Amino acid sequence: MIRFEDVNKYYGPFLALADINAQVARGEVVVVCGPSGSGKSTLIRTVNRLEEIQSGAVRFDGQNVHAPMRAAALNRLRSQIGFVFQSFNLFPHLSALENVVLSPWRVKAVGRAEARARAMALLERVGLAERAHAYPAQLSGGQQQRVAIARALAMEPPAMLFDEPTSALDPEMVGEVLAVMRSLAKDGMTMMCVTHEMGFARDVADRVWFMDAGRILETATPTAFFGAPQHPRAQRFLSDLRSH
Repeated sequence: MIRFEDVNKYYGPFLALADINAQVARGEVVVVCGPSGSGKSTLIRTVNRLEEIQSGAVRFDGQNVHAPMRAAALNRLRSQIGFVFQSFNLFPHLSALENVVLSPWRVKAVGRAEARARAMALLERVGLAERAHAYPAQLSGGQQQRVAIARALAMEPPAMLFDEPTSALDPEMVGEVLAVMRSLAKDGMTMMCVTHEMGFARDVADRVWFMDAGRILETATPTAFFGAPQHPRAQRFLSDLRSH
């Protein structure tokens, strides 16, 4: 469903992504991990063109995301890719329910009553039906992130991208967000997750990609990666994690 072909990304003279070749199959959960500054978030943001690339191709369901296209076509493409940000990005002046209703109603032209009913079902799924009329400022960080996940799901995307969805949360709130992500994985959602939550990677991922210095240095099953990593940089990364 997602394919990277010889992808290179620069920030000025700095090479942020170097010769990336990888793919995420339909229904697969891929966790991208690595040290800070390794290119993980940049990589995932190329999938819906929040980051432009200088060479190569990123294909989503066969379509080259970075091919020349009109803004309307790019917006249609982005509407098929659920994206959950580190910082929630909810509209502060809208309730949780209104945040989830907005995109199906305004972008997909779903009737407001139908969009509202689906939004309530999604808030129920993420355990927040009773907080439907609360505003973001009245919700905890974990609750806001679960609303953000429901909002992304409201567009019925075939794939979900998560860019460090728990890194802005207090430790006691991390579990409630990971539980929702585990539920999505169990239901067969195609997922690409940038995260430092190695327990989640071990339990839920089909494959782990390890990145450093803009390159994917190792790709393996969780059992192989955590049990016997092959690349020396991955070995050092896991050793440092265990020492902490």
